[in-house]
Amino acid sequence: MHRALPQEVPVAIVFNGTTQAVMMATPDRLDAFGIGFALTEGTVKAVADIETLEVVEHPQGFEVRMWITDDAAKRMEARRRSMLGPVGCGLCGIDSLEQALRDLPPVQSAITLTAAEVDQATEALRQHQPLHDQTRAVHAAGFWRGGIIAACEDVGRHNALDKLIGTLVQQGIDPATGAIVLTSRVSVDMVQKTVIAGSPILIAVSAPTAQAVALAESAHLTVAALARGDGFDIYSHPERITA
Repeated sequence: MHRALPQEVPVAIVFNGTTQAVMMATPDRLDAFGIGFALTEGTVKAVADIETLEVVEHPQGFEVRMWITDDAAKRMEARRRSMLGPVGCGLCGIDSLEQALRDLPPVQSAITLTAAEVDQATEALRQHQPLHDQTRAVHAAGFWRGGIIAACEDVGRHNALDKLIGTLVQQGIDPATGAIVLTSRVSVDMVQKTVIAGSPILIAVSAPTAQAVALAESAHLTVAALARGDGFDIYSHPERITA
């Protein structure tokens, strides 16, 4: 039997002519990846801070080139990266421990989900994973709002989430109006990206780390994990999940 394999190529994230990060990623939706990365890393506060964006293919990989405003460029200097990011890592190369565990604004959204919806969310995401069905080697991130209305896949779990957040921005969908659903474990970087995007609920099929739970609690993020269609555990802010 022959099975398809996913692509994993270097993708350079370039701001104002300077490479901030090089990630190993699946080469699709790279424009959304660039937008999501810029937002969740705090380089830009809003998509309006990105003046131009282009994806450039090279024999060795891809560049996502963005020109950003002067204010955004100054923020980038405060959170510098210089890294080759393996698919399992979302924090490599940050220059200080303070930047790795940055303060997060509390999530303001008051939306709720029923327990049945949490169970349905991970089941529904399985229907939006064509690359996983072909390869069994990629992660997915989806957005639940009465159903999965957007989903992205990548060899890197944090890349999939950045692509999803960028896709929501491109489609004019407010992350505060629904829940993010992951096929991966919940680590600190996944909590950070979800909170910065403004989504109030994070649902995952795998477990969270202790530090991720502590961060989610302080940022008013609801984490429902080990959600595989037949029940789940709630680790922080259970008030958003109703019976």
